Amino acid sequence: MKKKIIVACGGAVATSTIAAKKVADLCRQNGIDAEICQVRISEIESNLSGAALIISTARIRKDYAVPVIMGMPFISGVGVENTEEAVLKVLQG
Repeated sequence: MKKKIIVACGGAVATSTIAAKKVADLCRQNGIDAEICQVRISEIESNLSGAALIISTARIRKDYAVPVIMGMPFISGVGVENTEEAVLKVLQG
């Protein structure tokens, strides 16, 4: 079953592109059929339908009733293993 993952940042360009690629690679390496939806923070709500996970490189102040994981480790490289584990736990759980 395909998992929809929203990857969001302030402008839906720079950091979300990097994070989206790393999340797509992680899913592929772990046999997870994923649909990556790259958006601005302001566009999350209109893309929520069917979402299994939100990964954001910026602060999210709203509760969308979908698990949210901070994606900055995909950009900085600091704590990326823990972030990957958290993503896999949500998607495989």
